[in-house]
Amino acid sequence: MAGIATVVVGAAWDIVNRCQVPRFVYNDLPLGNPIGKPWDIAMQSHTMDRALAMLVDAKTPTAEAMPHRFSSDDRWKTTYMAVTDENRAELRERGEENRRQRLLDKAAGLKRK
Repeated sequence: MAGIATVVVGAAWDIVNRCQVPRFVYNDLPLGNPIGKPWDIAMQSHTMDRALAMLVDAKTPTAEAMPHRFSSDDRWKTTYMAVTDENRAELRERGEENRRQRLLDKAAGLKRK
């Protein structure tokens, strides 16, 4: 409405679509990875190319799902980031190690980027 064109790139179709954003590029990937899989430069570039093209070309509200896949099937949707009895202790230790390292970094004057 202010004359500033925007494109939302997201990984939560139902949420973003409900917000009725004018331009939406969707990747069916885990939350936190809307542009593409980590270190997959080709996927990330393809998503950004599409988003920039949509910014220029879309004259009406547009939502587009990208063809990218996180894995060969959708099982990741039930297991990605899952905390189970089998991995609970390992995840707890990783969290504690992360906190210890952050305290050491803080004491050394380092900051998170």
